[in-house]
Order: sequence, then C-alpha cells, then structure tokens
Amino acid sequence: MKIAMVGTGYVGLVSGVCFSDFGHEVVCIDKDPRKIEMLMRGEVPIYEPGLEAVMARNVAAGRLSFSGDLAAAVAGADAVFIAVGTPTRRGDGHADLSYVMAAAEEIANALTGYCVIVTKSTVPVGTNRQVAEVVSKANPSAEFDVASNPEFLREGAAIDDFMRPDRVVVGVESERARAVMADIYRPLFLREFPIVYTDLESAEMIKYAANAFLAAKITFINEMAMLCEKVGADIKAVSKGMGLDGRIGNKFLHAGPGYGGSCFPKDTNALARIGQDHASPCAITETVIEVNDRVKRRMVDKLVDLCGGSVNGKTVAVLGVTFKPNTDDMREAPALTIVPALVGGGAKVRVIDPQGRREGEHLLPGVDWVEDPYAAATGADALVILTEWNEFRALDLAQLAQSMATPRLADLRNIYPPEDVRQAGFEAYVAVGRRGFGLGS
Repeated sequence: MKIAMVGTGYVGLVSGVCFSDFGHEVVCIDKDPRKIEMLMRGEVPIYEPGLEAVMARNVAAGRLSFSGDLAAAVAGADAVFIAVGTPTRRGDGHADLSYVMAAAEEIANALTGYCVIVTKSTVPVGTNRQVAEVVSKANPSAEFDVASNPEFLREGAAIDDFMRPDRVVVGVESERARAVMADIYRPLFLREFPIVYTDLESAEMIKYAANAFLAAKITFINEMAMLCEKVGADIKAVSKGMGLDGRIGNKFLHAGPGYGGSCFPKDTNALARIGQDHASPCAITETVIEVNDRVKRRMVDKLVDLCGGSVNGKTVAVLGVTFKPNTDDMREAPALTIVPALVGGGAKVRVIDPQGRREGEHLLPGVDWVEDPYAAATGADALVILTEWNEFRALDLAQLAQSMATPRLADLRNIYPPEDVRQAGFEAYVAVGRRGFGLGS
C-alpha cells in the first residue's frame, strides 16, 4: 500500500514509521522545512524510546521518506492520513479543527484517483463528515471515502502500542474503504489483534470516551488519596485492593500530582464541550477536570507545608518535570502548575529531567537546570520527586539527606516507603495518600 501521512508530530511520525515497518510505502509530510530536513538527516524531533531505530531501518529499506510536497506524496496514494494538531481552542474549550480542514482541502486538490482519507487526529463527533464536505467542495470530481482511525498511543510506549495494540478502531461507511483499511492493518489482523469496524460517529466517540474514562480513573484514585491522608489509610494498599477486582483492574490507579500530557486535558475539555453543545452535559467529565486542577494546586500546598509554611528564600530541588517518564512532553504537566508557584513564592528552584530541558527551558523561567540529582539536592531545603523516571527510583536516600541543608522529601509519586526515607536520615516526608512524618505530615 502507498500511504501519505500529513503531519509529523507525535501521532503522525510514530504512525508513519510503524506503517512503513508493516511493509507499506510511506511518505511523511510536514510544512515545516526544518523538521523535514531534520528527519531526512535521520534525527527524530521528539523523544520516544525505540523510534529512531525503527525509522532508520525503514528509511534504509526504502519504504519511508519525508517531504514538504503534499501534492506529490498524495498523488497515487491508496490512503492519506490526517495527523495534524487539534489543540484546545482558546475561550470555548472546543478542539481547533482549522489544521484538519486546511489539510483536507489541500489533499482534495492533490487527489489523482480513488483514495481513502483517514482522520488520525483526535476530533469531535461529526468532524469526518465535515472533512468529506470540505473535500467534495474543493474537488467535486474527487473519488474518495473518509475513514476515522483514532490513535491510542501512550507516550513512552508508542511503538509497542502500535505494534501490539489492545484494539484498532476503524470507522468506515463503504466496503471499498473497509477493504483498503483492512489491507493497511493486515499484519495486525494476521496476528489476531482486535480490529473494530464501526460507523464514523462511533469511532470518534470511542476515542473521547476512552480517554475521559482513564482520566476519571486517575482522578478518582487521587481523590481517594486525599481522603486516605485524612483518615490514616495508605493509598498504595487501597489501590492494590481495588485493582485486584477484575471489574476494576490495576491500571491507572496510581495516585500522584494529577494527569497532564497532550491527550487527557485536551480530550476531556473537548468532550465536556461536545456534551454542552448537544444539551447532554457530561457531568462526570466536567468534575474530573475540576478535581484534577484541584489536585495539582494541592501539591503546592504540600510543598509549602513541608518547608514550614513558606518557600520564600528556600532552595527546592525538583526531580522530573515532564508529565510522565520516557517522554519529553511538557504539555499540561503538573510541573507547569507546581514549579511556577514555587518560583513565585520566592524559592530558588533547581530542576533535573532526563528529557524535559528542551521544552522546559522556555516553559519554566527562573529555574536552574542541573544534570545530576545529587548535585540538585546539595544544600537544598527540600527535594521533590515529581516525575517517576527510572533514574529516580533507586537513589541513595542517605547520600541525598546528608547533602541537604534540611533533609525534607516530597515523594509525589509514592516511590519510596516512609520507613526507608526515615531511616535514610530525612527529618520530614510527605507523599500522596499515605502517612508522612515531620513537618507537613
């Protein structure tokens, strides 16, 4: 199959590279000439474990290429995927579809024969029918079908998610389009991974409903963590006891400083807005958004309490600022709420993150970037674990405590048991949903 992938952001690049690894001929297209030049040099503009190796392998095999010429890439393609951004529109919470519609119009003018136009971007219900209207208006003689194929990629595990998916969702309304999509995903079908064929609207809803449910699960356990702190329970034990119930499952039951990233905040806001527009309010989703914001702000209060009621003049070392480990993505990360609050409160903040500096330097002004957690902790008044990178899971706690001015730890990912922290020499410790000790407990 010949595939054109419009957009080389996270979704577009990962999808295009993986499709080429299936054996398809893929051209990834982007309007940014610097990004295309970078990709043609073999450099990956995002951090995703394993992506660079898969990309290099398929470029060498001649199956994968990069271009800024959409018309040439679309001509003769069996399928064209739209994988451009759909950011939250300022002011009303809607997904901004301007990039999707612009891509659809440009694709329409480049079609040379029958083609399936596939929306890979996360879009509100009804968008694919709008795409069809845009294409028909721009090129009335175009022979095409529209398909909805939402992505379910976890940043940091995207290659495995694409190659070994829980399911593939395909919204189509013609047998011809279904046959094209079946050929594209044949390698997964042969390995018996589930492929769900449905109508366009259902495919669009599946994506939003799935992400909103996961966001609700995270927010529920964070709310339970707040209650655990009040009643003296341990959220780690509560999560384990809940997760062993097969109806609930143990995934997304890890208490922390709130969800972030490119999907959950944007998609919950969009779903809430869709519900409002159709006079069917999504009250649970709206509450999830509100509670998640509250959770992030609550982390600031924890740190202020840990520092004795004020961070003014204190040195705080923050380990991890990306929204999750194994990514360089800072979008809606809890760090964007917590770190500016510390800086605004008069703290001197040192930051270390294995991949976050590239984005973080302009998103977190007024902080000092360091490369080593022990250097960050030296002379500090408080140490904060904000992102659970593997590099932070086996630290020498005693060495950290000895090097600090006042050994106080805020473990906002519940990595270290309280007894280990106490034995290492820390005088105060706070976590999320479990008993602390010393100041702020």
